[in-house]
Amino acid sequence: MSVVSSMLRNVAVIGHNETGKTTLVEQMLFYADVISRAETVASGKTTSDYTEEEIANQISIHASLASLEWQGKRLNIVDTPGTSGFIGETIAAFRATEAALMLVDGRVGPQIETIKLWRRLDDMNTPRAIFINKMDREHADYTKVLDALKESFKTTLVPVAIPMGSGKDFKGIINLIENKAYFAHPEAKETAGDIPAEYADMAEEYRTILIESAAEGADDLIEKYFEEMTLEADDIRRGLQEGLHDNRVVPVLCGSSEQGSGLLSLLNFISNNFPDPLGYTDTIIADDGSESEFAITEEGTAAALVFKTTIDQFSGKLSFVKVLRGTLKGETELYNAIVSRKERANKVYRMVGKKIVETSALTAGDVGVIAKSNISATNYTLVEGGDQKFSFKPIDFGQPTYSLAISSDDKKSEEKMNEALHRVSEEDLTFQIKFNEETKENVVAGMGDLHLNMILDKVREKQKINIHTKLPRVAYRETIRGKSGIVEYTHKKQSGGHGQYGRVLIEIEPLERGEYYSFTNAIKGVAISKGYIPGIEKGLHEQMEEGFLAGYPMMDIGISLVDGKEHPVDSSEMAFKLAAKGAMKLALAKAVPVLLEPIVKLNVYIEEEYLGDILSDLSTKRGRVLGQEDIGHLQMVRALVPQSELLNYAIDLKSMTSGTGSFEMEFDHYEPLTGKGADEVVKAYKDSLEEA
Repeated sequence: MSVVSSMLRNVAVIGHNETGKTTLVEQMLFYADVISRAETVASGKTTSDYTEEEIANQISIHASLASLEWQGKRLNIVDTPGTSGFIGETIAAFRATEAALMLVDGRVGPQIETIKLWRRLDDMNTPRAIFINKMDREHADYTKVLDALKESFKTTLVPVAIPMGSGKDFKGIINLIENKAYFAHPEAKETAGDIPAEYADMAEEYRTILIESAAEGADDLIEKYFEEMTLEADDIRRGLQEGLHDNRVVPVLCGSSEQGSGLLSLLNFISNNFPDPLGYTDTIIADDGSESEFAITEEGTAAALVFKTTIDQFSGKLSFVKVLRGTLKGETELYNAIVSRKERANKVYRMVGKKIVETSALTAGDVGVIAKSNISATNYTLVEGGDQKFSFKPIDFGQPTYSLAISSDDKKSEEKMNEALHRVSEEDLTFQIKFNEETKENVVAGMGDLHLNMILDKVREKQKINIHTKLPRVAYRETIRGKSGIVEYTHKKQSGGHGQYGRVLIEIEPLERGEYYSFTNAIKGVAISKGYIPGIEKGLHEQMEEGFLAGYPMMDIGISLVDGKEHPVDSSEMAFKLAAKGAMKLALAKAVPVLLEPIVKLNVYIEEEYLGDILSDLSTKRGRVLGQEDIGHLQMVRALVPQSELLNYAIDLKSMTSGTGSFEMEFDHYEPLTGKGADEVVKAYKDSLEEA
């Protein structure tokens, strides 16, 4: 099938864990005749959950691309994880798509990840629709869930499909646009028919609401509706399309992904109403660092963003690309300015789960794969030819929420561990590994304990090594609260021949938080030659890096060099460096040194019943609650909390909320740490020196 950009529909399928996303995508592929049978997650054979970890845990861990044809359109569907630990995969999917389909469990309504994902869509102004799933399950309640969604999101929700019954009485759905019933058949595809009499009044009531909402999409539709008091199906589609594209309305569909109910209406709706990529904008960064909007266009040479990278054991490195300009064909010569290299993309592919399907070209807005590229990595821009003067803005994957210090049994095992984990970090940009020079620890960071433990377990198994974990040390800082007054230090050493001599007088004072360091040469005259000043600054810097109380780097200190003395023979840059370090130690002792602890901004998402426990726990953690927000039946609590109190928060929150809570955090600022807490940090430092 030859594809033009206007025939593309790129959709991220999102939602809380266990809302049926993978099963729904499986049914989409079955209805589109891409696969001959829709498998279940429990079988371990679904198209989009194909890795060993996904099959073993029966959850989606990776965003999986499934390409299919429907009504002459090319639908690129991205099945995403519903667990916050793998949010990076969903963030990447958002960059590759123009619209989202939010799945909601028809028994429980909006859940914590529903709320968080919805907020991300709001931030990006992404068009979206809702699919209320599992209407065939006991306790499913369409009206109750629809009301809960309206309360949570405070936006115009427009049902375009309603269920016929629920639970064991579920018969299928009514497509309000077509004014038709679609009957569910658990072992076969659904079939269309007349609306049963028992549902006729309900269908008419909901269809009237739909028509009124669609009429508001265009002036001519409003006029037509007032004249005829109804709209044809094509008019409804056009009005909905306008409202959806402008993000004024959110269409609501429903069904059962397990039974394949609601699939025909869903696929038709995506094909007819979801936006194509043309005209949607991305952000480009010019050579001078300036940013500007970039509209997706079929004109010009090919340009693409790598939004995801994986390593396949058979196909090697796979670079998932979003084409944002022109047409990317096989044999296209691509240039990457970051690594200053060119490479020929021998072939381009579409993906259906793990299956790679060769295609002749990917047009503007399309999503596909380049295999075995040596010049691509996630967030790289690839441009046809060698005239790249810009790059696409990198995807922001957010800040890690959980860290562990790691080690192995011996040097060889440590090398294998580090090499394997660095490879993981190239594929998964929400996973970080680095050696902390301050704490002398190898530290890994990710989006939660599940995220990190899965990665570490996989490396343990594949590399046949032990990986030991513990909570990492906190990277404190040190500063001063007062002025030192003028202090003097002389470095003098005689050992035959040339000696060492340098005399330094300095004064230090605190700076505003975040200013880090300032140095002023306040010497009047030439007591110290200019050539020795760099040595003095080096000495001051070294002492600030080494700290004074507990070995942590110092910050926000202003230093004035007041006076000094040199020797015509024995003075040198090294002598003055050592003199400066000695003077700095004396000055720090007089300037009321204090520890600084990192404070993080914390957002906690919980069900209302856990609010009291969370607030009480934050109080014991020295947290300052900034506010809380009602989101339907959920709560979001905002607080500032010392990082040292949150090292195990991923596990603490899980315990307090029976696994339902979720959180985000990012560094905010440093604050002084005094009293018992500071004493414990200093003691731990001194104990470590004795052990060494």
